[in-house]
Amino acid sequence: MTSCHVTEDPIKKVAIFGGTHGNELTGVFLVKHWLENGTEIQRTGLEVKPFITNPRAVKKCTRYIDCDLNRVFDPENLGKKMSKDLPYEVRRAQEINHLFGPKDNEYSYDIIFDLHNTTSNMGCTLILEDSRNDFLIQMCHYIKTSLAPLPCYVYLIEHPSLKYATTRSIAKYPVEVGPQPQGVLRADILDQMRKMIKHALDFIHNFNEGEEFPPCAIEVYKIMEKVDYPRNENGDIAAIIHPDLQDQDWKPLHPGDPVFLTLDGKIIPLGGGSTVYPVFVNEAAYYEKKEAFAKATKLTLNARSIRSSLP
Repeated sequence: MTSCHVTEDPIKKVAIFGGTHGNELTGVFLVKHWLENGTEIQRTGLEVKPFITNPRAVKKCTRYIDCDLNRVFDPENLGKKMSKDLPYEVRRAQEINHLFGPKDNEYSYDIIFDLHNTTSNMGCTLILEDSRNDFLIQMCHYIKTSLAPLPCYVYLIEHPSLKYATTRSIAKYPVEVGPQPQGVLRADILDQMRKMIKHALDFIHNFNEGEEFPPCAIEVYKIMEKVDYPRNENGDIAAIIHPDLQDQDWKPLHPGDPVFLTLDGKIIPLGGGSTVYPVFVNEAAYYEKKEAFAKATKLTLNARSIRSSLP
């Protein structure tokens, strides 16, 4: 691990998004609460803005209206001429980019926390998009340490073809915070997400106050590939997640281990020659995306010492 020291600009503007998917209720519930009373998320010298990203989908308690808002923050969609004929989520993406961006611009928000839920058994999860960002690795380390002994996993989606144009990607430092079934509120999950945001904001506050964070390392799970369900000649699902794999997110999956099960009892094992770590196993919202689970590999990310460049 290198001992090189990094100086970063203080964080000035943070947004907390809820309702990017309208049926993922923990973020919706928390953001609505913070819009009415934001005392617990305020930190001295820091602008923190809670925001409902997809209000129409929230009102209908559905993932989206026309298309997935969390997939349309790419240059093509953000650059389209505004028109009522555009899908609702594309128009909404342009509005959000105007309010919190523009994307890849020095004036965009520093950090966006995007609050999500999943039907997969993933526990507390932080989704990271950049393996070389000292600030984000340090923040993940702080959150993980503060939550201990409660596990907090870090999912790295840095991949040339599998990374997608997320809602949070308009920020300089994008982070997704997850879990729980869609359309449901659970007190334990809400409390976990609330604590994750608290610890994240505490880290930012301490950083802005001049605290130096020494070099650190975190364990992450980096996406390798997405796995579709076995399908028949008509394109219909021909096998389901095997009971031995169900709810085993983050657990090692070895070649030959059961992965799928057909209705006639045939077991389809994991192929290949290496152990992988399954993520988003049997996620309900991913059936339309033809994704049964994702394979990840486990690795360690190192961060240099950081502190803010105080005025």
